[in-house]
Amino acid sequence: MGQLREYYERIVQLQESEWNYIASHFERKVFSKHDIITKQGEIENYLSFIEKGVVRYYIPDDDKELTFNFSFNKSFTCAYDSFLTQKPSEYELQALVDTVVWQISYEDLQQVYMNTQAGNYLGRHAAEKLFLAKGKRELSLLKYTAKQRYLNLFSEQPHLLKCIPLKYIASYLGVTPQGLSRIRKQIS
Repeated sequence: MGQLREYYERIVQLQESEWNYIASHFERKVFSKHDIITKQGEIENYLSFIEKGVVRYYIPDDDKELTFNFSFNKSFTCAYDSFLTQKPSEYELQALVDTVVWQISYEDLQQVYMNTQAGNYLGRHAAEKLFLAKGKRELSLLKYTAKQRYLNLFSEQPHLLKCIPLKYIASYLGVTPQGLSRIRKQIS
């Protein structure tokens, strides 16, 4: 839980009483490699902070799965639209490696928002970061070629290419695995 406190304190200085109140609402959970964290069609009830691991966001499909996001150590993850609206998720979250998270339920998060000033500030900060990341991703898909998206990904998140199967990276970039292979050969 120390990583969660460090994450928060990079944003706002917490009083010990506020931290204790916030921390008391989180619960540690462990997911094995390939476990589904959030199933399509279920309501997302937890916001999770990744202590260790990698989470993939994808749309399951009979023909092919469409991967559209990843979350890593020291970041929050969830099917955020489902979490906010409390309506069923249209996609799934999966642990790509053994993953340890600290989870807070929707109801508990509302209590933290109501009872702490820091909680409100942290919630706004997290929502703003998610919004900016989503906008950046959408612009990337509209503005850049698959090759440029791969080069950007390689320069911005080289660790992603080391720990995630290429078929998921290809899907994330919007190309087939064969297309990604061609892009990689052009660059070499």
